[in-house]
Amino acid sequence: MSANDHTTAHAEVHTGPIKTPQQLLAAVFFSFVVPIFAIIGLVYYVTSANKPLAGSDNSERAVAQRIQKIGMVEIRDANRVLKTGEEVFKAQCVTCHGAGLAGAPKFGDAAAWSPRISTGYDALLLSALKGKNAMGAQGGGDYEDIEIGRAVVYMTAAAGGKFPEPVAPAAGAASAPVAAAATAPAATATPAPAPAATVVAAAAPVVAAAAAPGVGEALYKQVCMACHAAGVAGSPKFGDKTAWAPRIKTGMETLYASAIKGKGAMPPKGGSAAPDADIRAAVDYMVGAAK
Repeated sequence: MSANDHTTAHAEVHTGPIKTPQQLLAAVFFSFVVPIFAIIGLVYYVTSANKPLAGSDNSERAVAQRIQKIGMVEIRDANRVLKTGEEVFKAQCVTCHGAGLAGAPKFGDAAAWSPRISTGYDALLLSALKGKNAMGAQGGGDYEDIEIGRAVVYMTAAAGGKFPEPVAPAAGAASAPVAAAATAPAATATPAPAPAATVVAAAAPVVAAAAAPGVGEALYKQVCMACHAAGVAGSPKFGDKTAWAPRIKTGMETLYASAIKGKGAMPPKGGSAAPDADIRAAVDYMVGAAK
């Protein structure tokens, strides 16, 4: 082997696969591009793992239902001083009733308040507590029922109403029956039957009130009528058999669920805070009028 052949072979041993400038540029290019595409592919794979299969429900509403709170603990000061009607009005009600916004009767407007006053204090208090039309429960506030009642009396009084202001029960009235129950066993040797009878008698009015007729109609007139009376926002018009027929075919449980959870433009419970039993009664009332 000549010296030249030996030199050439030695040079080839110490050179790499890149022998031209074009090969160098290609190597540099792919050394950057390939890792970038690899990272993009990895990210896509990881994110696609959280996507639902075709046809599955991953809407915002479904997600909200999965993460909603199971329960809530609320702590209130039972000994705080109850607010007056004027204080509640200025803190909560004046926003709408001060200027008559969203159909609310304006404070002091006797003409606007007169038909409402004629319905009675109980009807006005129920509307204030559970909400009506654009007004949410308690107007969006967080007060004791008696405080809302005082605000109702305050507003109606400014428009000619004569409702008496509700009075908080005395602390002694609540403790007296407890004290009597505690001392009763000492007075007689066999007092057991009396408390049992008392419990049954006390429970009976509650059951009667829950099953009282007219609850559905009253709730319809207070909450549901705002949309269903005229068929607003696609809601089936009250008494329209043609509009109600396909909905009735889905079954009462479906109608109950739609009314309680909300459907389309209708918010849950129509925006009220009524218990589920009252909502069912209102649905029964509307369905009955469409059969």
